[in-house]
Amino acid sequence: MAELNDIALVTQVAVFHNKRAFDQLVRKYQSPVRRFFLNQTLGDAQLSDDLAQETFIKAYLNITKFRGLSSFSTWLMRIAYNVFYDEMRKRKVESEELKENTQVAGTPLTSQISPLTSSLKMDIYAALALLKPDERTCITLQLIDGYPIDEISKITGIPDNTVKSHLRRGKEKMTVYLKQNGYDR
Repeated sequence: MAELNDIALVTQVAVFHNKRAFDQLVRKYQSPVRRFFLNQTLGDAQLSDDLAQETFIKAYLNITKFRGLSSFSTWLMRIAYNVFYDEMRKRKVESEELKENTQVAGTPLTSQISPLTSSLKMDIYAALALLKPDERTCITLQLIDGYPIDEISKITGIPDNTVKSHLRRGKEKMTVYLKQNGYDR
């Protein structure tokens, strides 16, 4: 039923440019999109907010391209995934330019973590930081956002079996780290 409601809202936006309908979609999905970015950026709230805003702008501008072949949330998360990786590529280029110009390494993303109030949250972000980017994406999409493997595959463009491999390796790495830091079953 929720998916049908999403399609009705998307139709209102695409056909009638109904900004209130898009506002309803934003309110419904802003928390999952922002949570995705918080986990990918290891807690950088300001960057997460900026990326979420960019995601919704791109979704609004491209809403007529939504074909309904997957759920709206999958389509939106694919945009979020692309926005995140575009940002990381941009930061990599900027970091390389900074290295060339000043012979000083750029600031790594993990140093931009905002102050966290919970030691568990800090440990989770530290465990996520140990993962390769694709592993972190697959872990957060499945364990935190609840997407099934086939949806993760659609969002990331990674084949199902590779998603499963990323999940297995990511879970193993996180388990080892968390056990070493006092989190036993």
